[in-house]
Amino acid sequence: MSLRINDIAPNFKAKTTHGEIDFHNWIGDSYAILFSHPKDFTPVCTTELGYMAKIEEEFTKRNTKLIGLSIDPVENHSGWAKDIEETQGHPVKYPMIGDTDLAVAKLYNMLPAGEVASDGRTAATNATVRSVFIVGPDKKIKLTMTYPMTTGRNFNEILRALDSIQLTAKHKVATPVNWNHGEDVIIAGSVSDEDAKTMFPEGWKAPKPYLRIVKQPK
Repeated sequence: MSLRINDIAPNFKAKTTHGEIDFHNWIGDSYAILFSHPKDFTPVCTTELGYMAKIEEEFTKRNTKLIGLSIDPVENHSGWAKDIEETQGHPVKYPMIGDTDLAVAKLYNMLPAGEVASDGRTAATNATVRSVFIVGPDKKIKLTMTYPMTTGRNFNEILRALDSIQLTAKHKVATPVNWNHGEDVIIAGSVSDEDAKTMFPEGWKAPKPYLRIVKQPK
């Protein structure tokens, strides 16, 4: 079965560039971004890993850890990391999983369970291993998306979505289309007008009774 929002993120042990980890233990009390790659030394993924290295501090500010995955041995990742730093200008400091047996890719439904690992696998063979998962401190999946091989992922969007996820977990609000941190939000439909008066004493704008717009809670 496919993984869905609010499913427990499957736990696993894996070799990484930072040593062996237990995924749930590694997450601890943080959020985590797991993002996968079909092969080392692939052009689009090289730009993605470099950009995530560039903005890792933004995720750290949000109590969020980054971890990458590639269907190649951990030993190969160090060579790729040098290329990434050379071409993208930022060293990769977050861990990278070596998923040579496809165990994590299968566990997270990136590849069919019956897929057989081999040294001859190409990026095209692993085309669906271009997924992103946001996992919460409760170890539940908060977001998942998969990109095609030729489309570079927009990690600014992942950061924006993380801001929304963390805000709405804390306050009874939702975020509207194209929302960015600091902009107005929507009072959740589960909140009655009577309760909203207590929660949002400064009031709100309501172009429709079900659309109640309020300043972002702090």
